[in-house]
Amino acid sequence: MTDTEDHIREFARVKPTSGTPQMGRFIAALRRLQDITVATDPDPALWDDSAALIEDICARLEQHRAPAGSAPAGRATNLPGNGHPLMPPWQVMAASPDEVTMAGSFTRFHVGGNDAVHGGVIPLFYDWHFGMVVSAAGRPDSRTAYLHVDYRRVTPIDAPLRSRAWIDEVDGRKLFVRATMTDADGNVLSEANGLMIKLLAHQP
Repeated sequence: MTDTEDHIREFARVKPTSGTPQMGRFIAALRRLQDITVATDPDPALWDDSAALIEDICARLEQHRAPAGSAPAGRATNLPGNGHPLMPPWQVMAASPDEVTMAGSFTRFHVGGNDAVHGGVIPLFYDWHFGMVVSAAGRPDSRTAYLHVDYRRVTPIDAPLRSRAWIDEVDGRKLFVRATMTDADGNVLSEANGLMIKLLAHQP
């Protein structure tokens, strides 16, 4: 057995799954709630009423907690953002051992100002995309050592975008990755490069 296979055996990998239509509906509603929350200014009483509804939902879902790695959020590859509300609603369009292409858009929830995507959301997206490259390459679980982003243009919301990430170099435990995000006209909005390092068996 190779060192890579040993590592995979000793480190519990997160296994992909499919989200149900009902989960997809819930996540879509939750994303809408995020957008509405940052785009409205209701009367204080409505904040209270809405909070009570959300607190009730939380209490109901709390009864169904699942162990780490068992809950489908973050693993549901058929849902935007893999069914995780932290991730922007993008999905993998093509994947190979060398590169992964994703497509999607950002929404009001991701705005930093003037309908432009917050600068901090872009590195979050690339970090997630680089993780997709690690998985597609069949490499063991890795952590981000560094991630550098060059912002070329303002990234808009509510517009179809694409991002392509690929392996630039492999050096033992080190995987050097690059990526480019473009709009529908092919304009480069940002570029990124990063280093993903394979975890050792004892590392969390």
